[in-house]
Amino acid sequence: MIAIIDQMKELVDNALANGSPCILATVSGAGEPDIGYKGSMMVFDGESLAYWERTKRQHMKNVKENPHVIVLFRDTKTKAAWRFHGTATMHEDGPIRDQVMARTVKEELDKDPERKGAAVVIRLDKITNMGGQVLQSR
Repeated sequence: MIAIIDQMKELVDNALANGSPCILATVSGAGEPDIGYKGSMMVFDGESLAYWERTKRQHMKNVKENPHVIVLFRDTKTKAAWRFHGTATMHEDGPIRDQVMARTVKEELDKDPERKGAAVVIRLDKITNMGGQVLQSR
């Protein structure tokens, strides 16, 4: 069972402000990996993360071709670190897109002034520590 704990919610939701933005790893349908920071990463609900996909480049293409992703979080101040493994779903319109956009940190949303981005919700299958130990799983 996946149940995101309060510490994870607090740290992930404030990751950008704390100088420790999450890193998203994706892989294309052809197997080409991509990795990058997602300053808008948030805890969406008790078993999902979400972010605002404003660049609409390689990560968006990869998620559409292969929804399996990993989000890496590490906070140097608290030494908390997790890997969130899950399946991403793109929401280019509709109520979920609106919910994620409404909760996206201002710094990231300001980089998409025309609000052309999409919401990506990642339903978690597993949470591991940096050593690969499974902390939670479905």
